[in-house]
Amino acid sequence: MSRVTYLTKEGLKKLKNELDRLTNVERPAISKQIGEAIEKGDISENAEYDAAKDAQGMLEAKIAELQSKIANARILDESKIDTSQVQILNKVKIKNKKNNTTMQYTIVPEGEANVKQGKISATTPIAKGLMGKKVGDVVEIKVPSGLIPFEIIEISI
Repeated sequence: MSRVTYLTKEGLKKLKNELDRLTNVERPAISKQIGEAIEKGDISENAEYDAAKDAQGMLEAKIAELQSKIANARILDESKIDTSQVQILNKVKIKNKKNNTTMQYTIVPEGEANVKQGKISATTPIAKGLMGKKVGDVVEIKVPSGLIPFEIIEISI
């Protein structure tokens, strides 16, 4: 049974573009490499052929994984996002109560996380700890450096 993948419209578009690139660019290139290796003669001791077949196997596995994610994708409707409590697609401003630093993160589906852009996966310890909480709540979240209290300052879209 396949797992449901929650995505934004942007995330689904990225997956479809990646699938298109793999099937229309990478797959033909590997087929060409296999053909060239076969032309060189005996394939039983041909390292180029073995490498190309291994690459083909990994590529086909990646294509199958993307096809499964796309087939099982559920698009998150950003217009129905509630800001009364923390949930996926919310921007959350939090304050570290130990050192008084303020951070802002957008909680996104797992495949769309990008820390440089301030997007954290809903499966991270911080996001899990914030889910369902409201502005003003203080939550203690276990991070690699220990248990840290965070206060939720703002929830927005």
